[in-house]
Amino acid sequence: MHIHRLPLLLTLMLCVSAFAADTPLHQPRPDLITAGQPSAQQLREAAATGVTTVIDLRGPEEDRGYDEAALAAQLGLRYVRLPISGATDITEANARTLDRLLKQGDGKTLLHCASANRAGALLALIEARTHGASIDDALQRGRAAGLTSLAPVVRTTLETPTP
Repeated sequence: MHIHRLPLLLTLMLCVSAFAADTPLHQPRPDLITAGQPSAQQLREAAATGVTTVIDLRGPEEDRGYDEAALAAQLGLRYVRLPISGATDITEANARTLDRLLKQGDGKTLLHCASANRAGALLALIEARTHGASIDDALQRGRAAGLTSLAPVVRTTLETPTP
């Protein structure tokens, strides 16, 4: 490698790492965006594009990298925490709570956890139990929102008869 190309290579590496820091966004329906942990810049961009509510599914012990609640308040966003720590919290009761929170929003909602897996799992439960989707359709919609490794938990929950 020629030494005069080193600054260009370093610049390209910095650009790639800056983009890698942003989490992928999913839009399973027009009024809902799901994601992993959004960066501060993504939260600003979400507010600028019509998001009015942020629902954070991460537990209090999970690092967000910045004070998300304070930034949301500064941006005029409604910020709600519904701690979902993992598979044991993927329950119909938590799905009902999330459904109520989503219905309280008056615009677009950004729903996130660390990777969108928990967000997609709860949305799949809502699709099946509230909207009458089949298990396979609910799982497909959950995957469109970020569901990955929690899919077996969702399937088991949906295959269990409700009392």
